[in-house]
Amino acid sequence: MTNKKQPSTGKPEGAPAGRPENPFIDGDFYNRVRDYTERDATFSKELKAIADHGAGKQNPDARNAPSLALLRGVVKKGVSLDDMLGRIVLGTESGQWEAWLAAFGIELRGVSYGKTGPRNARLALDMSLNAKANPLFSNAGVRNWRSLVAQDCAQVQVEKPTVETPARAWAIFFLDAAD
Repeated sequence: MTNKKQPSTGKPEGAPAGRPENPFIDGDFYNRVRDYTERDATFSKELKAIADHGAGKQNPDARNAPSLALLRGVVKKGVSLDDMLGRIVLGTESGQWEAWLAAFGIELRGVSYGKTGPRNARLALDMSLNAKANPLFSNAGVRNWRSLVAQDCAQVQVEKPTVETPARAWAIFFLDAAD
């Protein structure tokens, strides 16, 4: 009996078969690509890798996702995103939610406005080239934020570019998901 080494597949041990890895999760890889590739081309390559890999579903609750920690601390219109998410869960000031979230490039795509019970909110963070969150992450030195967010979110939605519109992408997160 010989002890033969298995050929490397380039995936971490335990990674699901048939699902390509997203190399842009590695910040050093992203920076190397970005150093030698134009901004739009880097975005296109990263978006393709995100679409091919899909959502990582590691932390789909926006209140706990490590990739959103930077955003949760930012204050817009006098309130932090962390506070906004808490207010949504509590059901307070419901008329303000969408305006607060829009300042971060987040759409409220579904929510229960009932006074009691879970919110079951569905939040869509814009990950497009000119996303509102991009300067916040870039100023903090997190250039591969889209790939990191895609690892945490519950779902990734990508619209391919057309002649009239550029590529668009969203990371879908939940608050108070139904049991």
